[in-house]
Amino acid sequence: MRWIENIIRWRQLDAETQQRIRWERIPQQVALSMAFEQEPVELSWLQKLHRQLGPPVTSKQPAAS
Repeated sequence: MRWIENIIRWRQLDAETQQRIRWERIPQQVALSMAFEQEPVELSWLQKLHRQLGPPVTSKQPAAS
């Protein structure tokens, strides 16, 4: 699949799904960043810590009247 198709698929997702996917990718992104800095961290530990924190709580703005 080409990168343009990936972008189109991403944009077709609803905002909640995009937020969930971003949240789920955080441990992997942190592990890759730490490895790049020559300070590797266990991915399983990051995932456990991430699950304990839970996703951020967001509130929807009230509809305009």
